Amino acid sequence: MSTAFDLLYSETEEELRSAVRALLADRCAPADVLARAETGRPHDPGLWHTLAAEIGTAGLLVPEKRGGQGAGHREAAVVLEELGRAVAPVPYLTSAVLATEILLGCDTPEAGDLLRELAAGRQVCAPALPLTQAPGAPLPSAVRDTGGGTLTGTVTSVADAVAADVLLVLADTGLYAVPAGEVALTGLVPLDLTRPLADVALGGAAGTLLADPATARAAVAGALLSGAGLLASEQLGIAQWCLTETVRHVRGRNQFNRPVGSFQALKHRLAQLWLDVASARAAARAAADALATGAPDAPLTVAVAQAYCSGVAVSAAEECVQLHGGIGMTWEHPAHLYLKRAKSDALTLGTPGHHHTLVADFAELPAP
Repeated sequence: MSTAFDLLYSETEEELRSAVRALLADRCAPADVLARAETGRPHDPGLWHTLAAEIGTAGLLVPEKRGGQGAGHREAAVVLEELGRAVAPVPYLTSAVLATEILLGCDTPEAGDLLRELAAGRQVCAPALPLTQAPGAPLPSAVRDTGGGTLTGTVTSVADAVAADVLLVLADTGLYAVPAGEVALTGLVPLDLTRPLADVALGGAAGTLLADPATARAAVAGALLSGAGLLASEQLGIAQWCLTETVRHVRGRNQFNRPVGSFQALKHRLAQLWLDVASARAAARAAADALATGAPDAPLTVAVAQAYCSGVAVSAAEECVQLHGGIGMTWEHPAHLYLKRAKSDALTLGTPGHHHTLVADFAELPAP
């Protein structure tokens, strides 16, 4: 029996959207994002504090009894949608989603204490996993415990490690919390300047054990599934901004004494893009609702959302750059920020091809 998903936004979700959008409009204008990205330090600690602690978005996935807001994946999806719309340089996906979900899967006092810090927005936590780590793929095994929680090994392409206070490290003996000051970070040059990457070298770092190996791997697997499902909402936000800004531009740009948007060829392209974005919204909302309700077919729904929304975000950003003409190709125009985020998101937590394979496997579709 198929699951009936609630794709509509509730009144509470719309109020949350309004609060987040107002904050981002005031503190995260595209020119400000670009200026911070050019410095090589894109994160805005003040913006993160307001978003995570004052508005309370960092604890949306955390039950009230564990120090959070007691909301769920649908509300977190709304936040990510707005963050995608603004290409906001904040570690929400890594800390408030992935790290939080991992800690929720660890039933130890140490994990509970760290979870409360994250939910309150007092600390930032990043999983020491490659950004491309996908649900359903083998988990990395590069880190070893040499005894007493002393960890060695290197994890490549870790997102937001430079902004983290604590890293969650999956080792052969379980999951460990490692203070960021204990590790060596080697910054990489990312395609998406708003989501920095770094290689993490542990080199004998001391960690606090949070979970045994079996529990740790189950927690990480669950977090990757939730992260992929909610990433679809960020991709939806990217596509929505690109569509809105492109329509605004072609309606105001005149050529041959008429708006560029009045040409039939452009009307067709934008109409198709609108349909694609509407379909992406349905897929992203279905994934968020499936995760929120614990639907049995949540893995399939998440794989469908990722397989579809990744392509829509990229195509919307490409159309945005092209249909803005010459200014769309300039560094000063924010279109390239959205294209780079869309391209990066298409690799984050699994490529579209990986998720297409998962869809085939879950739906028991034979290969051609």
